[in-house]
Amino acid sequence: MDCLFCRIIDGEVASHKVYEDEHAYAFLDIYPTSRGHTVVLPKKHIASFLEMNEEKTAELFTSVNRIAKKVIGVTGAPGVNIGINNGLVAGQTVPHVHVHIIPRYENDGGGSMHTIVDSNPDREELEQLAASIYSRF
Repeated sequence: MDCLFCRIIDGEVASHKVYEDEHAYAFLDIYPTSRGHTVVLPKKHIASFLEMNEEKTAELFTSVNRIAKKVIGVTGAPGVNIGINNGLVAGQTVPHVHVHIIPRYENDGGGSMHTIVDSNPDREELEQLAASIYSRF
């Protein structure tokens, strides 16, 4: 397998590492959308977030929480977006789970995650959709 992020973790490709523990590796995004934009990934290759079990998810997000606090502390950003692009249609370009920590600044020109997709789903469907999802648990 030739995974860019696995090669970064293994030290075969250079990165601006900001954190590493037994479960996660984090580095500054090479194409940042803001100052301090950080990418956090599990050390074990997992292509899709939906393939992760609850234990691995908890390990990853424990690291994301820890790293986000440090990134915000260093950058002084008053806000942050934290998100995952999962699947090609969602913008995932490297098939290895990764979480983006994107510091946000006053008047940076960005918006909320609500502005990513503009499909305006039918609000009348909300109750039925919520019930369908809820019933799967």
